[in-house]
Amino acid sequence: MDAATLTDRYVDAAMRTVPEKQREDLAAELQASIADQVDARIEGGEAPEAAERAVLTDLGDPDKLAAGYTGRILHLIGPRYYLDWWRLLKLLLWTVPACAAFGIALGQLISGAPVGTVIWQALFGAGQTILHVCFWTTLVFVLLERTGHETMDPSTWTPDRLPEPRQSGARITDLVGSLVWLAIIAGAVIWDSILGLTYLDGQWTPFLDPALWPWWIVGLFALLVAVAAVNVAVYRRGAWTYRLATLHGILDLIGAGGALFLLANGRLVNPDVVAAIARTGGADLPHILGALLAVGIAGIALWDAIDAFLRARRAA
Repeated sequence: MDAATLTDRYVDAAMRTVPEKQREDLAAELQASIADQVDARIEGGEAPEAAERAVLTDLGDPDKLAAGYTGRILHLIGPRYYLDWWRLLKLLLWTVPACAAFGIALGQLISGAPVGTVIWQALFGAGQTILHVCFWTTLVFVLLERTGHETMDPSTWTPDRLPEPRQSGARITDLVGSLVWLAIIAGAVIWDSILGLTYLDGQWTPFLDPALWPWWIVGLFALLVAVAAVNVAVYRRGAWTYRLATLHGILDLIGAGGALFLLANGRLVNPDVVAAIARTGGADLPHILGALLAVGIAGIALWDAIDAFLRARRAA
């Protein structure tokens, strides 16, 4: 193989991942750079073939070289977002799987499942939740890495690269955490519809009333999207405002009001699940659990709305 062919092969490999409109100029530049380095080595007494091989070896992997030319990211999450990703992931892993395991275990106990089944399903659900939390949290940060500003390189850091301070309540971890929670809620609803979250009579049964599809569930998804948009607006603005907090509170009121309306009219929980609860614990048990569910829905919505207004007041 002659020297020109080896160089051509290297240049061709390097240009495969370069955008087409840049390819011709960068290929010519790289070809000239290799030729200059080879000539310098030949003038130093090296044989042409050995000089060319040494130059190409020093240049390294052509894909890495091309990434350097185009600024293409070769890591999943870089130093700009790594610490935020790791802190948020640890927080979610400490809380979300435990909540999921508790909810699944409660559903299993209500349905009268054996203790072994309760434990197994709780552990299995917690494991599935861990996978989802890791995947979706990482995916959000990967998208931020690819669509945001250029990744900060610690080796070339200067004080000029310090970010502008953001007010409390507008951190990237707050935004990603809220988006991950909303994604988990949407995923749980879809999972319940397709596979079911309650084990009854030897098979998985949806916990929510199947009659809620499609309009009520579509409305829920639209509400989740609206909540996500408010959280994105808070982050882009840099802080909570009373207007955004009011809008967030209205969305909380709509969500809680809709859920309580359905619960009061016996249309929120699958009738088969309600009947199974009554068979297991008596006719009063569904009413008790319904009351607890109503208190939980109202409490979560109220806490979420108050928290938004407290953040807005601190920012003001």
